[in-house]
Amino acid sequence: MKLTAPREEILAPLQNVTGVVERRQTMPILSNVLLTARNNRLNLTGTDLEVELVSTRELEVQQAGEITVPGRKFLDILKALPEGVEVTITTDGDRLVIKAGRSRFTLATLPAGEFPLIDEINAQQTLRLPLAEFRRLVDKTYFSMAQQDVRYYLNGMLLEAEGRQLRAVATDGHRLALCETSLEIASKSKQQVIVPRKGVLELQRILGTEGEIELAIGTNHVRAHIGAIRFTSKLVDGRFPEYGRVVPANASRIIDADRDILRHALQRTAILSNEKYRGIRLNIKPGVLTLQAHNPEQEEAEDQIEAGYEGEEIEIGFNVNYLLDALAAIDSDRVHIGLTDANSSCLITAPGSTAAKYVVMPMRL
Repeated sequence: MKLTAPREEILAPLQNVTGVVERRQTMPILSNVLLTARNNRLNLTGTDLEVELVSTRELEVQQAGEITVPGRKFLDILKALPEGVEVTITTDGDRLVIKAGRSRFTLATLPAGEFPLIDEINAQQTLRLPLAEFRRLVDKTYFSMAQQDVRYYLNGMLLEAEGRQLRAVATDGHRLALCETSLEIASKSKQQVIVPRKGVLELQRILGTEGEIELAIGTNHVRAHIGAIRFTSKLVDGRFPEYGRVVPANASRIIDADRDILRHALQRTAILSNEKYRGIRLNIKPGVLTLQAHNPEQEEAEDQIEAGYEGEEIEIGFNVNYLLDALAAIDSDRVHIGLTDANSSCLITAPGSTAAKYVVMPMRL
């Protein structure tokens, strides 16, 4: 194998795929990136057996070939080279030689034939939508995914295609985030898949806002084509909770507040909340929302803001971090917090919009 290209032409696709590559793997080949050079095209592939990323660049290939090299070392070398320098990559037996100016590096390799690839995914249907819309779905829900929960199906994000709607839902059992967007072409059938947490975070890292995403949904894998990048992830084999039951249907008591004023008040009050449980008490009266927090050191915080509310007084506790995450995901200047009673979940939305919904379970304080 031999190819020549400016440093940036190799560095950019390499950065796209090394997110899934760990230095220390149980299988040495998983620490490597697969380089495939042919037909004046370089494909770089990284995988951890759960998520696979392939990035492609058109560049001058003098001699076709394929090999795997340590991903992080290769990345560090290219980063350390001067901008714009011409890089020549050749194989020399079982070594990869990188030359740039007066610099020369030799890397150990492993055979390309040992590299595990995900081939066909048996797609049930393929969806196409603007990249900006898909990014919005992920950005507005990913933070509610569970981390290392024994209910493994919560450690990921539900993607649900139904008619002309594509929905993303994430929950850790204490809160839930839901966002939906319209599809130009209706999906063939209703389909639910759970993308694992690492897959969601890697996908979020490579998502831009320009262009289109092609999403192929199979029974065991999901595959996304984003420009010159191909993302493939295994799916979580499990049944996602019936999220529709969690969203309050009769949250008739609405608090209407300025989003930034509420966010800042929550951040101030949270300073003296219990560091472990992060509980904060909301006391709601017509026109006034009072926030209170205390901790085991007997320290207390109280803040008060104006808020639109009509109804009887309610006192309810929440994890302040969950409220702040939901408020950060809402774009509008004002926010609605819908309550049923002092023992039920709250529903956080932007006024006049149901595209994104956030549900937070109450806490006993």
